[in-house]
Amino acid sequence: MKLRTILWRSGRLRCPSCGEDKLFCGWMRMRPRCENCRLPFEREPGFYLGSIYINYGLTGLLLTAGYLTLYFTEAVSPDTALWICLAFCLIFPLWFFRYARSLWLGLDYYFDPNDDHRESRESGPIIG
Repeated sequence: MKLRTILWRSGRLRCPSCGEDKLFCGWMRMRPRCENCRLPFEREPGFYLGSIYINYGLTGLLLTAGYLTLYFTEAVSPDTALWICLAFCLIFPLWFFRYARSLWLGLDYYFDPNDDHRESRESGPIIG
């Protein structure tokens, strides 16, 4: 599958595998798995830690660019620019939370599409 397709599905908050089912059933709560293709969305503890890095990185990048733009263009006073950036820093990560998780799940699916999550989640641990 092409990266462009997976990124498109991630941007629409859909299953990276089939693109049919929604990832979230609330603002912050993910569905356990795709109802269409059975791809699990709930993974092992700590799986979505990478999505925090995506969210933090994009927030920092946009915040820095925005502040420098406001400061050097002198569109607003430095104090006002600081308040605008503070509001952005509080609101943007909350809004982008779902997209960062969706992107992280999509990237995982792209780089490891034949992962055994489906079988291991349904059959339980393998006892040797």
